[in-house]
Amino acid sequence: MKKKIIPALIAIALIIIILAFAGGTAFFSHFGYSNEHRDLKAYYDLSSDSDVAIVLQDEVIDTKARLIEGAVYLAYDDVKSLLTDRFYIDEQDNLLIYTTATGMRIAVIGDKGYYADADIVPSGEGTSFDLQGDVTDTDYVVSMYKDDTLYIAMDYLKDYADFSYELFTDPNRIQMYTEWGTKKVADVTKKSAVRYQGGVKSDILREVDKGEKLTVIEELEDWDKVKTSDAIIGYIEKKHISSLSDVTQEAVNTKITDEYSRITKDYTINMAWHAIYTESGNDTFEEMVDGTGTMSIIAPTWFALTDNDGNYRSFAGADYVQRAHARNMEVWAVLDNFNGGEVSTYEIMSYIGKRQRLIDRLLSDITSLGIDGINLDFELVPNEAVPHYVEFIRELSVACRAAGVVLSVDNYPPQGGNYYGLDEQGICADYVVIMGYDEHWAGCSEAGSVASIGFVQQGIEMVLKDVPADKIINGIPFYTRIWKTNGDQVTSEALGMTQAAEFVSKYDFKMEWDDETCQNYGEKEMNGTLYQVWLEDKESIETKLSVMGTYGLAGVAEWQLGMEDKAIWDTIDSYVKK
Repeated sequence: MKKKIIPALIAIALIIIILAFAGGTAFFSHFGYSNEHRDLKAYYDLSSDSDVAIVLQDEVIDTKARLIEGAVYLAYDDVKSLLTDRFYIDEQDNLLIYTTATGMRIAVIGDKGYYADADIVPSGEGTSFDLQGDVTDTDYVVSMYKDDTLYIAMDYLKDYADFSYELFTDPNRIQMYTEWGTKKVADVTKKSAVRYQGGVKSDILREVDKGEKLTVIEELEDWDKVKTSDAIIGYIEKKHISSLSDVTQEAVNTKITDEYSRITKDYTINMAWHAIYTESGNDTFEEMVDGTGTMSIIAPTWFALTDNDGNYRSFAGADYVQRAHARNMEVWAVLDNFNGGEVSTYEIMSYIGKRQRLIDRLLSDITSLGIDGINLDFELVPNEAVPHYVEFIRELSVACRAAGVVLSVDNYPPQGGNYYGLDEQGICADYVVIMGYDEHWAGCSEAGSVASIGFVQQGIEMVLKDVPADKIINGIPFYTRIWKTNGDQVTSEALGMTQAAEFVSKYDFKMEWDDETCQNYGEKEMNGTLYQVWLEDKESIETKLSVMGTYGLAGVAEWQLGMEDKAIWDTIDSYVKK
């Protein structure tokens, strides 16, 4: 009997053990910790061995860097969005240029090293030039093209933006900081795992040892979001970390000091453009400036580009400058791109040889004649030419700064966006001029004001987003358009202030103040044609100046001398003297 019982008990015990094991396995499977490791290459979304993930601050971003021959590179567009937008690519001559306040740093794309203080010496005509200066060596290629994309070495970028980065491999990733502050740090209290998500079943990203320090990104109930010292972001059980403390990050300041000094007038500017289209136009100087009160700067339209090599015609004269100086007026000579013939702004601006030749010749004329400043008036610049035009402004500002010549740049009132690189103009130029008129111009399909108060105010506010108020000069019109509408045909004629007033008087227009435009408005039908007038007069100019005064601008400019009612200078004087 005993012999029969023992085998039965053994069998029962085995069954119990098997059931217990099965139950334990099921329990552990349901409640135990997963030992599965997440593929970090997939976690960082790396598609090739040269891809480098970027952890910016405490976040993995979509942007990827590249690891090429042991150096880390960023694509040019990513440099602009993450670090600085002040680099310029000269595609015509294969150069990467960074223009500082005093000169240019130039790297030949595809080469090691760079010219820390490059000298561009135009040779002959056209695009030819010599690149001179001492070369600073690097042990990496500064910039290169890969798959039609320009990449710039991050070690080179350290001179141009304040940031830090550290490379980790297997897989490739960098920890990058562009901001510094206080971060929370905790100690790991026992060997544990940083997991993809909060939960024991989530895949392991990296195992961590007791004593390791983790950055705590977010504190949760049972799991905390953390970052390891090698830039892996995941979750760890709260019970496995302790000694949470605040640590102040040390800011990295590697950017080159780039002080943009400027010429600043210690008075409210009163500048007027003097339209000169022949050399004999200089003879009208006295006629134009008599009775102009506090006008401190005259801007004759002397220089105009004439061909695609950057040559220009000039009506400049030393005698004119001397006469202006005798009246305590400065002369800011205008250079434009529309009065000298058919030229391509892109063809001129996109070549460094042409830009520098133009700058050299212009500064030579300016300084030899004793001219005080340059007023740059480039209009209808096509989109593809804008980056090159902005670089021209930078390079011109270097030459002007060295020569003590004022640089002012004219702009349309922007209707949206960063028009013609206003942010760079605000850095490089001494003054930014808003041409606060031509709201409705000769080619408009509908009649309207030349400069309603809403148009003027919007233009000022848009420019103020990128340019400090003490650099802004707002232009006002000395003319009115007489609009004629006959069926579908809309035409206009620009008249000076006195002529416009005489027109409405002659034809007995009933003029009434329009609160929307802040101008005297009148209309009249004559011989089947509707005539409309938004008058520029004392009241409209006074309102514009009053609005300008609320923004604390650098001053006012007027287009153009000879079209004003001389009495308007008393109104302008009141604004200037406040």
